[in-house]
Amino acid sequence: MRRSFALAGLVAVSLVASIAGASAQQRMVRVGVLECRGGASIGFVVGSVTNLGCVLRADGLPEDRYVATIRKVGLDIGITQETALAWGVFAPVDRLGPGDLSGNYAGAQGSASIGVGLGGNVLVGGSNNSIALQPLSVQGQVGLNIAAGLESLELRPGR
Repeated sequence: MRRSFALAGLVAVSLVASIAGASAQQRMVRVGVLECRGGASIGFVVGSVTNLGCVLRADGLPEDRYVATIRKVGLDIGITQETALAWGVFAPVDRLGPGDLSGNYAGAQGSASIGVGLGGNVLVGGSNNSIALQPLSVQGQVGLNIAAGLESLELRPGR
């Protein structure tokens, strides 16, 4: 068990370091904020799946809606009633069109809840892995849960 925690920690640190290095090589501009909200999630010791409704808010543009599926691999034990996340969206261009955030993202995450809890994650993906989602604020969740490991996010255009 201890070895699993150490391995998950090393993988998370390596992933964050590679994300930071890739971001430094490319000129990134903050284009808006992606806000997501979702319902209940149950952790199955080695992972979980959560569905969220998201909206990209960018100055001077109409709201761009998405449906998100978050998959976690690593330690994930417990139940959360609701989740709210917000990321700053960074891209190599200063404006994104409708649906441009669609795609798959990956990164490291960690969270804990006893009643009200907190968490955070850093994700990279989208078109040619050119978009970064940086935690704008910590994740808010309600429930009893502890999670750490790798996370993937799939964004699809929503209504």
